[in-house]
Amino acid sequence: MKLLDLYAKMKGDLNQIEQELERSVASDRTLLGETSLHLLKAGGKRIRPVFVLLAGKFGDYRLDVLKRIAVTLELIHSSSLVHDDVIDDAQTRRGQPTVKSKWDNRIAMYTGDYIFAKALTIVTELGNPQIHQILSKAMVQMCIGEMEQIRDFFNTEQSVRNYLLRIRRKTALLIAISCQLGAIAAGAQRDVCNRLYRYGYNVGMAFQIRDDLLDLLGTEKQIGKPPGSDIRQGNITLPVILALREPSLRDALYREIGIIRDHDGNADTRTAINLIRSSHGIHEAEQLAENYIGKALHALQGLPDLPAKKNLTDIAHFINTRNY
Repeated sequence: MKLLDLYAKMKGDLNQIEQELERSVASDRTLLGETSLHLLKAGGKRIRPVFVLLAGKFGDYRLDVLKRIAVTLELIHSSSLVHDDVIDDAQTRRGQPTVKSKWDNRIAMYTGDYIFAKALTIVTELGNPQIHQILSKAMVQMCIGEMEQIRDFFNTEQSVRNYLLRIRRKTALLIAISCQLGAIAAGAQRDVCNRLYRYGYNVGMAFQIRDDLLDLLGTEKQIGKPPGSDIRQGNITLPVILALREPSLRDALYREIGIIRDHDGNADTRTAINLIRSSHGIHEAEQLAENYIGKALHALQGLPDLPAKKNLTDIAHFINTRNY
């Protein structure tokens, strides 16, 4: 099954989640309601809600319960994007102006805080303390990951290990608990919940590596923002770290990164991107993403043979080859 076919099959439940997302950030404060809806209306893959719903298929599938998990996780993700755009001084996301570019940094920061708070309000409607504990720990780790990324802006000496720890916190954990909490909320067996967590974690790692590759290999139409945005903002990703290891490229790439840093976000990144594309770093990063996908698929092997298992397999293969 193609991913679009899966989304079509889940359309009814996903539409309910979409409606709940919009209701959840509604406010009698006109500006706050407008800014909060801005990113949500720009769309997105809604991959976290999809994982929640599919994981719920391994237990007692109740949309009224699962949608609270799905909406909470998507709002946390959305709030982090609003904050990221301020930190990165990003002008566009998903092909639309960011909240900070349409309004300003202060409005964007409070919008992100508001969405974050609304997410917590929704999850408290579920009286399961295990869900609250897992979610709160993941949120702490996300904040640490964001701080580590800021600390390492333009740090050309960082290791692959540092990068992997950072994306674990920033991306993989939220996808992992999307799978885990969907299963827990549905009352699935502990082994099933653990396997789905491992699946989500490994898919999440591959997802972020692929995202970082797309920033260097994709077009603005494909990724919804100018290529090279990461390196322009000082975010040194895996392909760059690996390219910097190559003696024939190191000096030239160091020089280009220095020029980009000195131009404070307004530099031409084409030379740096071409250097990285010519390196072995692209292939090595692709291989690592494939390894994570292999681990994700292995985690699924012990699950019951439900249609949801096949859907999760298809999503993993899509993530490994996605170009948007």
